[in-house]
Amino acid sequence: MSIPARLNVVTIGAREIGKLGAFYDALGWQRGSGSQDDFVIYRMAAGVLALYPLENLAEDSHLQVGPDGNFGGVSLGVNVERKEQVDEAVATARGAGALITKDAEDTFWGGRSAYFTDPEGNLWEVASAPLFTFDESRSLMVD
Repeated sequence: MSIPARLNVVTIGAREIGKLGAFYDALGWQRGSGSQDDFVIYRMAAGVLALYPLENLAEDSHLQVGPDGNFGGVSLGVNVERKEQVDEAVATARGAGALITKDAEDTFWGGRSAYFTDPEGNLWEVASAPLFTFDESRSLMVD
């Protein structure tokens, strides 16, 4: 049996689950009914797994690789339909207490992208990418 090419769950190991949960609540994300004091889930649309050279990803997020660096090699991504939504997302993240590592800017690949970290240093990218479309359920479509 092969493993299906799906990414259904991304789990972040939280140091302070209450504080981290409050951050994601402030982003406007809806908690699932199975959430508890020591376990929080958020409803997400379908996603993709992307591979990108480590050094390029660190450079794009304005972080450093290496033992003294502040980049662990993983970013979690949220793709939006329109470029202006990247700026709106950055404002929301900033208001929730995120550290913005890269403000929204147009990209060489024709989209718009920004990066922020949550209160425990987990890196998120918000992007509008012309090569991605969304289906009627707002799930990301990849050719």
